[in-house]
Amino acid sequence: MVSHSKKVSEGVRDIIEGMVGSGKVKIECVGGESTLGVSAQEVAEAIMKVYDEEGVIVFVDFGSSITGSKAALEILPENMKQKVHITNAPLVEGAFVAAVEASLGKSLEEVIKSVKDALSIKRIL
Repeated sequence: MVSHSKKVSEGVRDIIEGMVGSGKVKIECVGGESTLGVSAQEVAEAIMKVYDEEGVIVFVDFGSSITGSKAALEILPENMKQKVHITNAPLVEGAFVAAVEASLGKSLEEVIKSVKDALSIKRIL
């Protein structure tokens, strides 16, 4: 998860681990610590930590987290680039849906489909 603030991505991870269980899915948190912002190098390193042969989904908040994540692709080895999926799903809801699906043993392709389906859900307030 990539956010302008590492505290935000860590908070989302805490929600997921509280609901799904700690360690059931691989999650890395990237974001600014003393200042807001995103480092492409840090994003690439986080992707490499959680990467497996199926690939990785990267959840972002907005702005430089998106551009930093795209720039991180250029740092990755060629064989990894095509298996990294940067999603436009909302950070909290998208990452939560993905974690639940992954914890149930779904394939990355199935998880991505569920995340895309979740984009169309309208909230009733």
